[in-house]
Amino acid sequence: MSGPIERSRAAKRRNALPLRATLACFVGLAALGACSRHEAPVWQGYVEGEYVYLASSQSGTLAKLGVQRGQTVAASAPVFALEAVDETAARDEARHRLAAAQAQLDDLQTGKRPPEVRVTEAQLAQSEATARKAALQLARDEAQWRAGGISQAQLDDSRAQAASSAAQVRELQNQVRVANLPGRVAQIAAQAADVEAAQATLTQAQWKLDQKRVAAPAAGLVYDTLYRVGEWVQAGSPVVQMLPPQNVKLRFFVPETVVGSLAPGRKILVHCDGCAAEVPATITWVSNAAEYTPPVIYSNEQRAKLVFMVEAHPVMQDAAKLHPGQPVEVRLQ
Repeated sequence: MSGPIERSRAAKRRNALPLRATLACFVGLAALGACSRHEAPVWQGYVEGEYVYLASSQSGTLAKLGVQRGQTVAASAPVFALEAVDETAARDEARHRLAAAQAQLDDLQTGKRPPEVRVTEAQLAQSEATARKAALQLARDEAQWRAGGISQAQLDDSRAQAASSAAQVRELQNQVRVANLPGRVAQIAAQAADVEAAQATLTQAQWKLDQKRVAAPAAGLVYDTLYRVGEWVQAGSPVVQMLPPQNVKLRFFVPETVVGSLAPGRKILVHCDGCAAEVPATITWVSNAAEYTPPVIYSNEQRAKLVFMVEAHPVMQDAAKLHPGQPVEVRLQ
């Protein structure tokens, strides 16, 4: 009797083993599911670059290209230069015209040169001596006329000579005073206006010349060069495409149930393929509009499809690790 009973008990034990294993698996999966529900959600996104296109406001042949694609340059580093023969000549001409206008203004403000004034003063001294001689001769002739020694006509000649000499002295005295005076107010004002116009022309010519040489507005990566040396570049046509590190940003998409909890200033962590460690970033913009809108009404199934764009910027030193178009995974820090 013991044989059949023992065989029955052994069969029950064998049947119970798969059931226990199955229950253990279900318990393990349930525990794993419970753990996964507590993990931070991960959202998909990509890296975006806001490029800076460097161009000149002037046309010309590309004379020098100082950077190469993939090169990192510092702020204010020379990037490219266009030929500037005409602009250099215009600058030099404007500079000389300004110097001439300024010299004329200085001449008007100082009056005649000292040697010219001394010539007039010498003529005045000679005229004064002649006037004194004429005055003495007139005095003698008047005495002779009273004594009856000369005629009335001779006395009149002496008087005319004395008056002429005195008038010449007064003329030269006025010339000396005028020679020491600056130009008239209206002349000086007109010449000062010419100086300002010449200065404005020089400033304009210098600006056009400076536009032929373009430097990097900020440190960054030379993403691409669009012209080769010797090619003609139209005014406003970009020659170099740059990507400063502050212009690297992240775009990722979150569901409608999460967007309300995100705001600028929130910290996130970014994972990308090839990155040795997660890159920290800060949310800078959250979209107010959904990327997908149902055609008629919001049903529960359609609301699950709503996603909102969020933008974030990494710290400057980590921006070089990210490349435009690179897919990333984002989670809250």
